[in-house]
Amino acid sequence: MATKISETLRALSRELRYEPTTKRIRALLGDQPVLDSRSAVVLWEPRRVVPCYAVPANDVVGVLSPATPATPGQDTPALLHPGIPFRRHSSEGKPLDVSAGGQSAAGAAFELGDPDLAGYVAFDPGAFSWLEESDPVQSHPRDPFHRVDIRHSARHVLASSGGMVLAESTAPLMVFETGMAERTYLPESDVNWDQLIPTDSMTLCPYKGAASYWRLAGGSGEDVAWSYQEPLAPAAEIARYVCFYDNLVDVKEL
Repeated sequence: MATKISETLRALSRELRYEPTTKRIRALLGDQPVLDSRSAVVLWEPRRVVPCYAVPANDVVGVLSPATPATPGQDTPALLHPGIPFRRHSSEGKPLDVSAGGQSAAGAAFELGDPDLAGYVAFDPGAFSWLEESDPVQSHPRDPFHRVDIRHSARHVLASSGGMVLAESTAPLMVFETGMAERTYLPESDVNWDQLIPTDSMTLCPYKGAASYWRLAGGSGEDVAWSYQEPLAPAAEIARYVCFYDNLVDVKEL
């Protein structure tokens, strides 16, 4: 019987998963080194949808100490999405505080209890500055099974709201990202900028970089579009292209 790979991966999401990496992984707390490892693994706790790094305890140069337990009374959610704090764990282990050079990060490490990962400690992606070799890592580790494919397209796409044209293009870029809906990015020259106002919103993607956002002029203030002004090198083609939330404005092919 044929196997649909995405369904198999989804079924595995309830298990503790890891994948070794040969990259040199380093973490800093402020400007102080916390770990330096060539034996790291990319780790997903059960029901986590984004990974973290775990390294052998011998590769930790910061100080690890028992952490104050997380606040009880809340069950682990069915899906641990990126907004769930690192301290909400779904596997066996011991939470740890991390300190280095007089700075500390409460509950930012987790000694794993699984026998296959004995001696490994997982670290909060958001509590430290990270390097893969000499390149910075944004947001969280890159999933080695995650792809972002950018393709030039001749689709005729119109984005509008309340009858007002926000953008129209016959030269979009289509972005196909593992586990995500396809996205249509439109050239900045095809956007009606009179109808958009920049906001202070900013998000980080480990695959594409830092995103800036816009709202509708005269609208409620909700972000309706985003763009990567200076994307990471693998996504360089989408620089300054604009993507609209198709659940907030009308995006259709003509």
